[in-house]
Amino acid sequence: QAQLVESGGDSVQAGGSLRLSCAASGSIDTSYSMAWFRQDPGREREGVASRNKYGTTNYAENVKGRFTISRDIAKNALYLEMNSLNPEDTAMYYCAATKTILPSYRAYDPTAYDYWGQGTQVTVSS
Repeated sequence: QAQLVESGGDSVQAGGSLRLSCAASGSIDTSYSMAWFRQDPGREREGVASRNKYGTTNYAENVKGRFTISRDIAKNALYLEMNSLNPEDTAMYYCAATKTILPSYRAYDPTAYDYWGQGTQVTVSS
């Protein structure tokens, strides 16, 4: 019943921008905390940005100032606006959700999230 579906991934040149979307349905509603993770070949899955039900956000140090996470209550959707993209941002991006309100030190712990989307590919060329 619960489902997360990502979209918006594309191939862009360095310095470009993209906006990723995550559509939530089923039991997943705005009371859930949500986050974006990414992973590319040879690297572990890493947290990118998160947002809880109260609007508290967290960003990975290497994306802070370039990426912005937001939620649309009416559409029950999560977004990730990415600016000033560079080749290091190339990865499969995943949307995740959990009913638990997480402290900052657990915001990027993959085991804390119960639901995951299938991912959307972002490729940045130099």
